[in-house]
Order: sequence, then C-alpha cells, then structure tokens
Amino acid sequence: MSIWFRPVTLEDCARLDAGMGGKGTLMQTLGIEISEIGDDYMKATMPATPAVHNPLGIVHGGANVALAETVASYAANFAVDFEQYYCVGQEINANHLRASRNGVLTATAKPVHLGKRSSVWEILIHNSAGELTCISRMTAAVVKR
Repeated sequence: MSIWFRPVTLEDCARLDAGMGGKGTLMQTLGIEISEIGDDYMKATMPATPAVHNPLGIVHGGANVALAETVASYAANFAVDFEQYYCVGQEINANHLRASRNGVLTATAKPVHLGKRSSVWEILIHNSAGELTCISRMTAAVVKR
C-alpha cells in the first residue's frame, strides 16, 4: 500500500528542484536528485565530488545531512495533501559511519511515523559499494496552509 497522498513521479521532483522562483536550490548546487520512488520509500543520489568534500577530502557531514533532509522532506510533502498542508524539517540528526571520497551516495528515506502534525523519517545513506555511510532521522512538522 502506497504512503503517497497522490501518485508521485520523478518529473514532479525534478520540477521542485528549480525552487519556487525558478532560480535554483541547494539540491541543484550539491547535485542531489530524487532517483527512485517506491510504495513506502524515496531515494535520492548525490555525487561524492570535491564540491561536497571537507578540507580532509571526504564528504562533509553537512552534505550528508543536506542529502538526508532533502529526500525526507520531499517524501514528507508527498505523503500529505499538499493543497492543505506542507511539511518542513523540525529536527534532524545523523551518525556518520564511514567516510566517502568519490562515487555516488544514495539516500533512502522511509517513514517511522506518519501523523497529523508530524512525521518521522529514517534515512540510510550508502556509498557506491553498497556500504552504509550514514544513518539519519528527521522529524517533519506538518503545517496547515
């Protein structure tokens, strides 16, 4: 059974990447793209290039968090009636488990709780070798328009 309020496509996500004013977003800056939508999960990718590295040459922890919050925020908003509500990140945490220097990172967001006023999402980030690099959890507030 699908958790999405209405059917969601990758094209819907790509349209959002340009931002409300069409002037670009952090997702475009970091190369984050929604890559897969399942019945109860959403995936996003981000290239592990020097553009997202810290001074030590590994993916910056903040880039991991940006990837995690992006995919969870998109998922949270597609899980509600967007005509009446929207979701914003309220809290996020991350445990960085393994350094990444190159390849592509893939984040998978799945709901832990879908409520009337909030939703909680678990996000697992894997590197190109399939190794778990980061575990994150985000709480989204559900706000009435």
